[in-house]
Amino acid sequence: MIKVAIIGAENVGKSTLMNALIGGRISEVENLPGTTKGVIRRRFGKLKIPKSMKNPLGGADEFVLIDTAGLFDPQRELRGKVLSEEKFREIINEIVSADIVIHMVDATVGLHRGMEKLHHMLKFRYEKPIVVVINKVDLVPRERVEELREIIKKRLEQEAIPLSLVTYEGFNELLERLAYYAQYV
Repeated sequence: MIKVAIIGAENVGKSTLMNALIGGRISEVENLPGTTKGVIRRRFGKLKIPKSMKNPLGGADEFVLIDTAGLFDPQRELRGKVLSEEKFREIINEIVSADIVIHMVDATVGLHRGMEKLHHMLKFRYEKPIVVVINKVDLVPRERVEELREIIKKRLEQEAIPLSLVTYEGFNELLERLAYYAQYV
């Protein structure tokens, strides 16, 4: 079983992504910060692979998805932690126990410094494979997406996948990246 944690600032689309990966409505979705209050863990068996795509996992691996509360308020750059210290630690422990991390960045807001620090901790201290996605790319000009990709490449030293959970741009690439990392877990 492979445990995948979805992390990001508030309102980045973590619950929407979880629902899309599962192919149903598991996590509550609202256009309001703080909708997810803690951790939602869902064992869902095989990844829902679009009919147009050959299953990169061969249908063998089971996944547990973890939808986490937003860890930072995107409007407050430096001291934007939105949870109690206890709840924050509980979520961090859940993330650290994951095999793979999906780090979501909101295309309309950009990379949050707090999330950048967490990303580096997960990547270097805990050696977690991390897939970075820039969500909501359907809401911004293509130049903004490319600008964010460059910022992420420079600051996180990773290639980001442009993603829209409205048009499903980048969704297959995300599934392929998860499948790639799942081979090494």
